[in-house]
Amino acid sequence: MAMTSTYGDWLKQQRETAGLTQQQLADAAVMTRSHIAHIEAGRRTPSKEDARRLDEVLNTGNVLSSFLPREDAAVADYFEAALLLEQQAVRINEFALSFVPGILQTERYARAVLSKSFPPASDEECDRLVVTRLERAKILDAPGAPVVWATLDEAVLRRVVGGREVMAEQLMHLVCLAECRRVRVHVLPFALGFHPLMESMLSLMWFEDQPPVAYSEGLRMGKVHDSPSVVQELQGRYALALSDALPLKESVALLRATAKDYGHHG
Repeated sequence: MAMTSTYGDWLKQQRETAGLTQQQLADAAVMTRSHIAHIEAGRRTPSKEDARRLDEVLNTGNVLSSFLPREDAAVADYFEAALLLEQQAVRINEFALSFVPGILQTERYARAVLSKSFPPASDEECDRLVVTRLERAKILDAPGAPVVWATLDEAVLRRVVGGREVMAEQLMHLVCLAECRRVRVHVLPFALGFHPLMESMLSLMWFEDQPPVAYSEGLRMGKVHDSPSVVQELQGRYALALSDALPLKESVALLRATAKDYGHHG
């Protein structure tokens, strides 16, 4: 996130020149200290209104407002930024278009996904990536675990990743998560046709002391969105798609039936 990091470095320099701590700046600009810290570290960008208040407090004219990173700018190290936010979230809404979201994957499903990377990863690298992905899933069991909703396109259920046995195990893992009330799962059936989330995968995240963000990802690119207007639009898309998805009970029944079709007999 080179552009955002430069912006954050400049904000930090101006804050220190003014002799303010992060908490003092946050209080004066009506923000939270953690939000200031994330901006300075290059993990977040302020909204236009936040930038205006920062300019006012720091007496920087309209510099912070004028040089906000463009919303369509490429984001370097996008996954690392999204991963950090995921660990801090109190609520996560996931949408998956073609495969199971990372925090919900079983070990064998994760290995099947990661083994198909290009250029091909070595066995050692694949092992490392699988461990990292499974570590992410531990947030579901941690104290104060986030509320997680997963909306899955039916293609996620039908695309055979790693073989029928792996798919059966993966789908039953989702059933168990839903029945243990750790995750709400909803399926968008093929019969629905086009829906507002068909362009890419999407994660929506909420926090205790920071504004919500969204994260979208495509082939070799991803973007953390923290512009309030963009986040609100993506939240609206998610809500519209969710309103057309199968209810929880019917979605779990479909997951169970599909797992049985793949050969699960438990």
